[in-house]
Amino acid sequence: MAASRIIAHPHPHSLRQSPPSEPVISLNLLPLPKRYRNLTVRAHNHDLTSKPHSVELRTTPDDVVSRDPLALPRPLSSTQFSGSVSDGSRLRVAYQGVRGAYSESAAQKAYPNCEAVPCEQFDTAFEAVERWLVDRAVLPIENSLGGSIHRNYDLLLRHSLHIVGEVKYAVHHCLMSNHGVKLEDLKRVLSHPQALAQCENTLTRLGLVREAVDDTAGAAKHVAFHQLLDAGAVASSAAATIYGLNILAEDIQDDSDNVTRFLMLAREPIIPGTDRPFKTSIVFSLEEGPGILFKALAVFALRHINLTKIESRPLRNQPLRASDDSNNGCSKYFDYLFYVDFEASMADQSAQNALRHLKEFATFLRVLGSYPVDTSMA
Repeated sequence: MAASRIIAHPHPHSLRQSPPSEPVISLNLLPLPKRYRNLTVRAHNHDLTSKPHSVELRTTPDDVVSRDPLALPRPLSSTQFSGSVSDGSRLRVAYQGVRGAYSESAAQKAYPNCEAVPCEQFDTAFEAVERWLVDRAVLPIENSLGGSIHRNYDLLLRHSLHIVGEVKYAVHHCLMSNHGVKLEDLKRVLSHPQALAQCENTLTRLGLVREAVDDTAGAAKHVAFHQLLDAGAVASSAAATIYGLNILAEDIQDDSDNVTRFLMLAREPIIPGTDRPFKTSIVFSLEEGPGILFKALAVFALRHINLTKIESRPLRNQPLRASDDSNNGCSKYFDYLFYVDFEASMADQSAQNALRHLKEFATFLRVLGSYPVDTSMA
């Protein structure tokens, strides 16, 4: 099926031509506010069936607008911005990857009955929420074996979305190939870098060359589409079913307790409560000085607030700080941003006091979200 290109026009009688190879679906639109006018949406058929298209964002001239304002999702009420896993009806939820990706399953666990919308890149999913193309995004942030997904930490800071929930999803990797291809025929294996790292021992034992791609289901799709006879893919059993591959081995991850934590992102924060366990995520930078990180973290310990995650990332715009030491001369070292998760709701006075105290040492502080803890089984 040829990829469809959706072009929106500012007036129903205005038509912009597209190359013949890209069928144009012309939408009859009224003028939109200026904030929505720099967008072209390209729909890609990312699977071998006619299932939902993925989203790719491109900036275009101001005379091309995004969508009919009457068709845009309306601002949601505070009761709808919930981290509950039961509020997914009629929501469009973005995830990174193609059909069969673990992120798709996580999105469906987070928001049952949602319309899961595949996006090529993490950046695209963030932008799709910001530009009202979807209502939510569900994106991975860390894995129990592979560690943190640093790209999404950086994107949390770059974009203005809010964390409204989390969902944990148990990952079961399968090694798959085209029908008729045996395990001994394989010379290489394709998958996402995190998945390859999570199956390191198994793949080393099999002597397979690793090739990294954007996502696990995309690897399965590539092997199937190109009918590769010397390559397999590491992906989910759902991906094997969707793309017609044969599963050669199941549960090939190095640790059976392989869990990925996903964040649920929205345009607006939820109202934090105290009726159930809550978690709050923040990012901050600190002043220069000895023991300053100890002092920053002590504001939580003094109030018996448990920290569940600490992640540091170099400050992108000024990664090096110069320090003039009269004894040792001028030296340079990294400036860092610190991402911290702690077990408390922003509705708790202790959490508010802790952040007020933290501001005494911080040069920058932002609350990324205060949201219910996922206490379900992965």
